[in-house]
Amino acid sequence: MLILAKAVLAFMIGFILSIIFGVVLVPLLKKMNIKQTVSVFLNKHKEKEGTPTMGGLIFIIPTIISVIILLLWNKLEMTYNLGIVLFVFLAYALLGFIDDYLIIKRHNNIGLSEMQKLMGQIVIALVFFLLFRLGGRDPVLEIYTLGISINLGWFYWLLILLMLVATTNAVNLTDGLDGLAGGLSAIAFLAFGMIAWASLGLEGNEDIGVFCFILVGALIAFCFFNTYPAKVFMGDTGSLALGGTLAAVSIVSSHELTLIIVAGVFVIETLSCILQRVSVRFTGKRVFLMTPLHHHFEKLGWHELDIVKMFWFFGIVLAAIAILWGVWI
Repeated sequence: MLILAKAVLAFMIGFILSIIFGVVLVPLLKKMNIKQTVSVFLNKHKEKEGTPTMGGLIFIIPTIISVIILLLWNKLEMTYNLGIVLFVFLAYALLGFIDDYLIIKRHNNIGLSEMQKLMGQIVIALVFFLLFRLGGRDPVLEIYTLGISINLGWFYWLLILLMLVATTNAVNLTDGLDGLAGGLSAIAFLAFGMIAWASLGLEGNEDIGVFCFILVGALIAFCFFNTYPAKVFMGDTGSLALGGTLAAVSIVSSHELTLIIVAGVFVIETLSCILQRVSVRFTGKRVFLMTPLHHHFEKLGWHELDIVKMFWFFGIVLAAIAILWGVWI
């Protein structure tokens, strides 16, 4: 019962602060002319031109404030693992903020180059890796459901870098329709919050669970402003922060493989882009009308709301499977 009460408290603080912050921030972003520039390849999205961006601040800042409130209230402990997760959350948010700022400043859809963004992601991942290693973590991949422990040696550290960079880009690619990335991220963090609390034998996992529930509340509040028709976009400020943090939470909670299931929709979106590029490169033909996959359904004539609902549905199913895999089975 205490765990349930903590979950509700964390959720409500994150939700309420983010609603208040959103009510204040959205008009402010409009006033400051911080607006989204839509890609020339998305004619159906032209009516979204001028929608405020950098909306990721609506859940990033309230999440940090919520963590501080719970720390001062002695409802949360600043453990080492929570500290490095917060580092990833803020570092990727800053990288995304720089990218969004450049897009706004240049009045086009070009911020940091792909190489600049990738290098920034790798540097943050390397710092996380060093902090994680200093925490005394062994390079062991745990598969609790099967009772298997695999010592990967230095391959484990390579896995960490790959997970952070890949998940960050996956969420960033998925952020293309109103409410899509925000809703899927809320579902994913809800799953990891429950999984973390089911692994209380691991030091700091209760606090990681609290953090996840704060973020779930903040993301649901953000969706109030971001679902169709969106009043604000999260921008790279939000999508990079969410992707990196999702990977970091899975790593520190020792559920690395579970990430593949929880983030299954993000994985499929990314694979659609890879498959498209490989097919065009070697055959000259497209597999999809447009990638990421959600744009393929748009080109088929699906309404944006129907696509988002379908992707949310699969996100919920995969999250349920992940919880069963990571907790009960």
